Amino acid sequence: MRKMTKKNKVLAAAGALALVAGGGGAAYAYWTTTGDGSGSAANSNGGGTVALTAQFSQGLTPGNSVPVEYYAENETASGTRVFSVSPTVSITLAAGVTGTCDTTWFTPTAPVVAGGVAVAAGATALVSTGDLTFADSATVDQSACKGATVTLTLESDK
Repeated sequence: MRKMTKKNKVLAAAGALALVAGGGGAAYAYWTTTGDGSGSAANSNGGGTVALTAQFSQGLTPGNSVPVEYYAENETASGTRVFSVSPTVSITLAAGVTGTCDTTWFTPTAPVVAGGVAVAAGATALVSTGDLTFADSATVDQSACKGATVTLTLESDK
């Protein structure tokens, strides 16, 4: 049997490599295909609620205002966005007090936040700040408002 020269070994290796590469190319072409399909799943319906709270100082007097901070607690499993808070005033007179403490004397503001405020799932965020103003009447006795509890009932669009 004849010995292979270095040149013949290189040529044999190159030929083997060409066969493997050519065979691999044929296998690739054999397995190439096309396809189509789809997938779907229903999104969350956004169920759950956003709990709103208002925080402001006590001791409001006629002719003055106090700052109000409006918060939203997201009790849902996904993030949400709150755009505005709408406060409505109610009054509970102090025990033993008679007379009128008119809700129209109290004006809450809650500016709409452009673009809304994102509230992550399970988180609480400051949504807006405003004021609660107690109007001073020069013609009506407002003494029934002494010690009264002012409550802001809140609604939002979410």
